[in-house]
Amino acid sequence: MFEFLSYLHDSELVARFQRRCGLFLVEAAHHGKTRVFTGHNVQGDKSRGELRERWATHDSDPPQKHEANGRKDAGGCRPNYEVRNWMLHFLFLISAGLGHEVFYITCLPCIHWNLDPFLCRRLINTWALVMYVGQVMKDLLKLPRPLSPPVVKLEPRVDAEYGMPSTHAMAATGISFTLLLSATSRFQFQFEVGLLVAMVLSSLVCLSRLYTGMHSVLDVICGALISAGIMFLTYPYWETFDHFQLKSPVSPVVSLVLPFVLSYTYPDLDHYSPTRGDTTTILGAASGSSVGYWVNQQLGQTFEPEGVLPVPLPTLRVESLGVCMIRFLLGGVLLVGTRQIMKTLSLKVLYSWYGVPQHDESARRRKEIEVPYKFVTYTSVGLVNSMLINRVFILLGL
Repeated sequence: MFEFLSYLHDSELVARFQRRCGLFLVEAAHHGKTRVFTGHNVQGDKSRGELRERWATHDSDPPQKHEANGRKDAGGCRPNYEVRNWMLHFLFLISAGLGHEVFYITCLPCIHWNLDPFLCRRLINTWALVMYVGQVMKDLLKLPRPLSPPVVKLEPRVDAEYGMPSTHAMAATGISFTLLLSATSRFQFQFEVGLLVAMVLSSLVCLSRLYTGMHSVLDVICGALISAGIMFLTYPYWETFDHFQLKSPVSPVVSLVLPFVLSYTYPDLDHYSPTRGDTTTILGAASGSSVGYWVNQQLGQTFEPEGVLPVPLPTLRVESLGVCMIRFLLGGVLLVGTRQIMKTLSLKVLYSWYGVPQHDESARRRKEIEVPYKFVTYTSVGLVNSMLINRVFILLGL
């Protein structure tokens, strides 16, 4: 079993997938010459003992150190890459973007503003749950990402994070199938078509993590399976949680306190990693949205589709698309403005409280500053999204 898991976690397996898709690692050699890796003996001669040693030493080494072991060639030059299939290249880059936090923070509000707040709330709940579980597992397991060489790394900015499991795979699986299962009671559509769309989208995001060189096959498989397991265990209780979230008098307190405690007690590492901040961002947005949905329920303004459910899907017309675009732009401006204002104010208060110079950018990495400022900022963003923006649209006749 260990041999099989080592094979799935092998960097060469990822490199072979990249080469099959037309992505090749090119390293600068001495005297201006270049060398293209074709896969022969890059890592094939590595013994299982070496792989076992790599797994055994992951607890003490941060991800950056693992990268440093294989990022540069003998001449000290950073590897470059050659693309031989531009269609697949752009397909996987776009698919990878579908799994980023920025996409979800912009896409999920659009579902609230233009389709159904019920679906948006369900998706935010799933997103927050699977991402928290995935991020915590990463920092507890501490398994490294694929090595370069032989892998081409297209997103080096996330090298500071560990690899197992792939939270892109977890989020894509959870979001796609939560949308499918929740939409059946809200809109009229052919389930088989929705299932196909969910499978294609989640598969593209999973494969994109291999193409970008950021995860091993084992990372991706485990991410998808963990997300599927979470959905299987929680699905029977979705309606019960809906009732608690929208109608319980203690819902706002739980929605604010629990995510903040989970953010502040996030596992500490011996080096800085963006996972704690990213997790706080997600939990903060989910917390603010949850409180906003509760307030809307108490006020009797849920902004849900009119008519007997399930209703027909909205017809795509030029006029409706124009309204959606205006809502997207206006809503985006309001969310970005809220984020900027709350970030500035919370940082000023925290810097003053802890006696930190205002120009000290590195202080934002301290837990006592990073967690509160990000949680307050994105809780405010969630509140504005769920409570304010739809009312602005109504005032403007949108």
